[in-house]
Amino acid sequence: MAENKICGRFAPSPSGRMHLGNIFCALLAWLSARSQNGNMLLRIEDLDTSRCTEEKARVLIDDLLWLGLDWDYGAVPDKPADEYYQSRRSGIYKKYFDELAAQDLIYPCFCSRAELHAASAPHSSDGHFVYPGTCLRLTAAQRAAKLAGAHKCAWRIKVPGADVTFDDLHYGRQSLNLAREWGDFIVRRSDGIYAYQLAVVIDDALMNVTEVIRGSDLLTSTAPQLYLYKQLGFNAPQFGHLPLLTAPDGRRLAKRDLDLDMGALRQHYKTPEAVIGKLACLAGVIDKEEAIKAAELIPLFDWQKVPKKNIVVKF
Repeated sequence: MAENKICGRFAPSPSGRMHLGNIFCALLAWLSARSQNGNMLLRIEDLDTSRCTEEKARVLIDDLLWLGLDWDYGAVPDKPADEYYQSRRSGIYKKYFDELAAQDLIYPCFCSRAELHAASAPHSSDGHFVYPGTCLRLTAAQRAAKLAGAHKCAWRIKVPGADVTFDDLHYGRQSLNLAREWGDFIVRRSDGIYAYQLAVVIDDALMNVTEVIRGSDLLTSTAPQLYLYKQLGFNAPQFGHLPLLTAPDGRRLAKRDLDLDMGALRQHYKTPEAVIGKLACLAGVIDKEEAIKAAELIPLFDWQKVPKKNIVVKF
């Protein structure tokens, strides 16, 4: 990969067929990188092997290629064991997990989900629990006793009560407080699987990703990720967040909306140009909905055209 060249990425999870919102993000990530003469990378985020399968990954790859959203580096359908599948990278994650341990930044957490709810932990703005620091307050003897027993534990990273500030490509200056929005967050689950927040930072850094474009529902995730970039000594990419596609009732489109997944879309629209045209119009890249190839949108792309408010999708 050429040095100092923009590199964007797709990083889908093959837990089900991509839906309209996934494709919207993929298209704009692709257009942002390609409009800067940059590269694209495809990584399969299949950490949750109970829901993600190789067959689903192959279907996902086929859908991206059908849409005309190509990539320069990354996963290919006939090599599911390569470095671009997160499920194959646990040894790499362990190395950096051990670095955090050596810095005394992580600690074991023995709290069950029920205990977390019973503790009335405060909620962040997007609804997830903010950990109240229960296990951080254990004495060394208490912690050793639990570790020596049959207690399963997750591992959390200590966060400071400081604001993390960054400039978003689309929404401008953002400031998020780690302690208030997240608390000490998990970097390895109790089942031994490394958490998304840790894996995505390591992967983007080692794969030389310079630009991360994703939905605004992940905007608050930028703070813990930037904190991990700093603690691991990595250069952080530029982040850009997008408005969400919603149903008329305000509900965010998701994989449960099977009428808007790629299987249904390919049957309804018949051609990739029709799907791309629909999304390009929603994104403001073109003025009216018309069939168009993804490559034809590259010279038309401008962040100033993309709405900042969530976009209602009507069919």
